[in-house]
Amino acid sequence: MVVTATWFSGLTPTPSDGTPPEAANLMHTAQAARTEPGCYDRCCNIATELTFVTLCVPILATMYEPDLLVVNDLRTYFDVDAGVVKAVDGVSLSLPRGRTLGIVGESGSGKTVLSRSIMRLNTSANATTTGSVRYQGEELLDKSPAEMRDIWGEEIAMVFQNPMTSLNPVVRIGRQLTEHVEHHLGVSGREAKEQAIRLLRSVRIPEPDRRFNNYPHELSGGMRQRVCIAIALACSPKLLFADEPTTALDVTVQHQILNLLAHQQRDRNMTMVLVTHDLGVVAGRTDDIAVMYAGRIVEKAPTQVLFQSLRHPYTEALLRAIPKVDQPKHTRLSAIVGRPPDLINPPTGCKFSPRCPYVQPRCLEEEPPLMPAPTGNHSFACWYPVGSSEAKHAWEENLAYGVTQTLAAAGEIEATEETDDLETTAAVLALETADD
Repeated sequence: MVVTATWFSGLTPTPSDGTPPEAANLMHTAQAARTEPGCYDRCCNIATELTFVTLCVPILATMYEPDLLVVNDLRTYFDVDAGVVKAVDGVSLSLPRGRTLGIVGESGSGKTVLSRSIMRLNTSANATTTGSVRYQGEELLDKSPAEMRDIWGEEIAMVFQNPMTSLNPVVRIGRQLTEHVEHHLGVSGREAKEQAIRLLRSVRIPEPDRRFNNYPHELSGGMRQRVCIAIALACSPKLLFADEPTTALDVTVQHQILNLLAHQQRDRNMTMVLVTHDLGVVAGRTDDIAVMYAGRIVEKAPTQVLFQSLRHPYTEALLRAIPKVDQPKHTRLSAIVGRPPDLINPPTGCKFSPRCPYVQPRCLEEEPPLMPAPTGNHSFACWYPVGSSEAKHAWEENLAYGVTQTLAAAGEIEATEETDDLETTAAVLALETADD
């Protein structure tokens, strides 16, 4: 009785000659249960009953991995005329099966480039990606473009930011759905059409039979985004990236799209990465949040933990910038002073220091690593974390010295995008501290 490892981990089980049918039953049970709680113990019990313990348990141990995606020290640099843009600069994260990760940050923080780097979509000649991206134990960065084409859509899919540019304007909606299904699933044209109409109905597009023959420009923005979601879900991927899926949509449609994604994820037991600039979007829709700034993760925690005890000043600034419904009319919105850093020539030390209300001399010289918080699965990169006595002392000291970004955060002056005086103020603070 022979059961090869290749057969055991393959998508289509093909037992070796002489393998009894009981082994095939074990394989099907393992594949079906691998994402369910307790699947490992259950499959081991089945293996014991079938006297396959010696062979099956090691194979199940390697096949069952709690983390669907593991990213380690991922870097994506773009070589341009002005220099090297470090768009993603040393990102590490892991994503368990069935969970939703929210990646949050301003425009230019590296969120989209990170997602595209994981999917191997940064294919331009001036892009260089290094590090490690392991999906179900396989290294994606070592795969050829042809191998990645078999993974895109069927294993990993993406809902792109702008449906008007991601959809082909001269091809009908139906064709853009069916070609995806035919390529990956190998079904006939008629079966592909039936499945495409079912997908359109599942994403709640009215009259899917009629919309099947429409062009993208004949649909509203919300319906185009629903079509993009249908295309991404066509082959039932295990991992879905949703890159700013509610951009340029009104608030009501945003709510509908986010509810649709949550509903589809729950029904399909998908793992999802939700990319957005709005902490309010991820507040009730993600299990974990990673906050990005200048190509790096500066804070990472379970969603509830992050909102209850955020530690990084940038996360605090993002949360403060969310409009409050209980504020009086004409209340000035809270903005983050300054601009995101130049990724070709970033500032020394902490990249957020020129905009940080807690900035101290150490921040200008040393870049903090991602450090674990004392409690919970929480990490942050800050020498003076929010809520600590050190941060309180830094805030009071900066107010006394009149540091621009601290005064703006305190509401004593208007926050602007001008950055000329920020590093000067921080330098003055450093000199004053040195004199003391």
